[in-house]
Amino acid sequence: MIAPTSFFSDYGCSVRILEEIRALRRLGHDVRVSTYKNGQDVPGLSIERTLSIPFRAHYEVGSSPHKIAFDLLLFWTVLLQALRRRPDVIHAHMHEGAFIGVVVGRLLHIPIVFDFQGSLTGEMMDHRFLRRDSPFYRPLRHLETVIDRTSRLILTSSHNARDLLIAEFGCQPERVLTVPDGVDTGAFYPPAGGERDRLANLRARLSVPPGRKIVVYLGLLAAYQGTDALLEAAALMLRRRADLHFSIMGFPCVEEYRQRAKQLGIGAHATFTGKIPYEHARDYLALGDVAVAPKLSATEGSGKILNYMAMGLPTIAFETPVSREYLGHEGIYAERGSPGALAEAILLGLDDPNKALRSAALRRMAMSDHTWDQAARTIVRAYGLVSS
Repeated sequence: MIAPTSFFSDYGCSVRILEEIRALRRLGHDVRVSTYKNGQDVPGLSIERTLSIPFRAHYEVGSSPHKIAFDLLLFWTVLLQALRRRPDVIHAHMHEGAFIGVVVGRLLHIPIVFDFQGSLTGEMMDHRFLRRDSPFYRPLRHLETVIDRTSRLILTSSHNARDLLIAEFGCQPERVLTVPDGVDTGAFYPPAGGERDRLANLRARLSVPPGRKIVVYLGLLAAYQGTDALLEAAALMLRRRADLHFSIMGFPCVEEYRQRAKQLGIGAHATFTGKIPYEHARDYLALGDVAVAPKLSATEGSGKILNYMAMGLPTIAFETPVSREYLGHEGIYAERGSPGALAEAILLGLDDPNKALRSAALRRMAMSDHTWDQAARTIVRAYGLVSS
């Protein structure tokens, strides 16, 4: 498996990779990961890392010119591992991984599956690393199209992503298979009465005053993730009621967003936890009365929504095809990009008279439609298709 990221890190892309590996291993498969130098080791997983480069020793996430150097190092790591192990299948994540996988696969006659997690150029524009009027846009868009069309089989995390590949990149429908993000419903579950004291202690450690309703967010902190819109929405809500608190969990740019909250006058009503270890995420989410998923990107998945659903948390999201695909009629939606609409939707979720019914329905949907074991069986079917 090729992971062109700092695997493992406590955010969506790495979580999908980790949970796929765990589910595949439960089905008896031997999975070995090639990834960047940085990242957390995971007990029981076979991880081969690249060499480091001295000018970006602490690289973690995001589009950057330095990724070119990391990916060159990753190519050699993948090639050497493939020569040594002779795997049955190369499972490549993201376009960088797919490009490496296609080259190595053709050299060594190994079939490849491309795990698509969003448009390459779309993500670069989301990260403000590329503009549509840039001279680099058309060549990169062409490269993205070549990678998509060259990959024998593509896995997508949503039906929306599948439609995008077929409509905008000309991929053949029979070569695109949807494998929705999943959630470990045994690790993410609603709080129980016996946890009251422990969760109260965690609430106190986060300096949340008694009597406040808590709005939780867990994910990367960035404009394209909707973090700016969330803070602006919080400021609008706090003008109307003072019993709210916003637990904003994630990285990077923690101090920048903490200062932004102070500038908006909401610093006393917002806690920025920084990076939350994946294994502890459930407890922090258990403090929430509602959860928010304000991601703006129209091409990427939004796995955090499934964690919220498994927790039984009423979930407010911007109106995007992916959020609709996951939440269906049980989601509470706001006009994409509008802080005012987001504020109104969060207040609606907090005061929803059918909150208990909505919570139970979201939990049922997560358990019936979004398990990683279901995803793994589809992935294994994909391996069979490319190997035949």
